[in-house]
Amino acid sequence: MNRKLLPWLGLVVRLGLAAVWLYAGATKVGDLAASGRAVHAYQVLPYDVSVVVGAALPFVELALGVLLLLGLATRLVAGVSAALLVVFIAGIISAWSRGLAIDCGCFGSGGALPPGQTPSYLPEILRDLGFLALAGFLLIWPRTAVSVDGALTGEPVEDEDE
Repeated sequence: MNRKLLPWLGLVVRLGLAAVWLYAGATKVGDLAASGRAVHAYQVLPYDVSVVVGAALPFVELALGVLLLLGLATRLVAGVSAALLVVFIAGIISAWSRGLAIDCGCFGSGGALPPGQTPSYLPEILRDLGFLALAGFLLIWPRTAVSVDGALTGEPVEDEDE
């Protein structure tokens, strides 16, 4: 790939992943109890722990989104994003393999589905794998155009080793 285009592609990837985290956090932050219920629907954590995780998760997602939007600590944020996405994917696979009928809660309140409604686990897993690919790109090429990281280092982005 052309080294001069890589920072601009990285910018698009960074902003795309930022949008995902900002949207995910924003859809949950207004109802933290529902977010806790969505986490508990996976039946992996005790109820009290699910409530805490569910209440904290939207703020983590929003923080990741803001940091990516700014391009600050991009590689670290990409690593945390990748780890979180792996947990999400594992959770969806776990729910699917155990026959649970839940909404993942990825972009909203989530929780148990009404009787007769079927979950859409495969599209959710594929979507999260796509987001994981974005995070992986930023792990490998964290220097992107128009970023606080670049402004702090003062180095031209295109001079970075690949």
